[in-house]
Amino acid sequence: MTSRGNLFLVGPMGAGKTTIGRQLAAALNRVFEDSDHEIVRRTGASIPLIFDVEGEEGFRRRETQVIEELTRGRELVLATGGGAVLSPHNRAVLAERGFVVYLNASIEQLFKRTARDRNRPLLQTENPRARIEEILRVRDPLYREVADLVVDTDNRSVRSVVQQILRQFSAAESAASTSEEVDSRR
Repeated sequence: MTSRGNLFLVGPMGAGKTTIGRQLAAALNRVFEDSDHEIVRRTGASIPLIFDVEGEEGFRRRETQVIEELTRGRELVLATGGGAVLSPHNRAVLAERGFVVYLNASIEQLFKRTARDRNRPLLQTENPRARIEEILRVRDPLYREVADLVVDTDNRSVRSVVQQILRQFSAAESAASTSEEVDSRR
């Protein structure tokens, strides 16, 4: 983690990355970006349409490009798409350019939060709950690999999650600043 002041949120769909990210950005007086929203803005197409036309592979290429570009900045709060961690390049960029928080939630909570959302192409199956379980089996180790902090969002208010992240992020930023000061004196 560098002290660029960047805070990146990773985690499964429905974990609260966008909602919590907006609150964090407001509290830190930083720019908020959502990689999925940026892809939609740039293409003028919905995520389900991109999946229909380009497949998941095409969407993931766009996602990597957006994450590469957005993470070059400073003092940014970025909510990534749930599958962003599938790319080793994305994981490396996130870990190198900011403080990464994994927003974790139980399968039950994720299912409740995403059950009626038609904008999630990976869940448009006969058994979305089983699909969430399958996705988490693959992605949970990747979220943990890249995370500086893991925060459970089950049965917690947005405010309490935001406060926990702010405390940990502030401590990490202070430690990084102190480390850089020591290095610059050498």
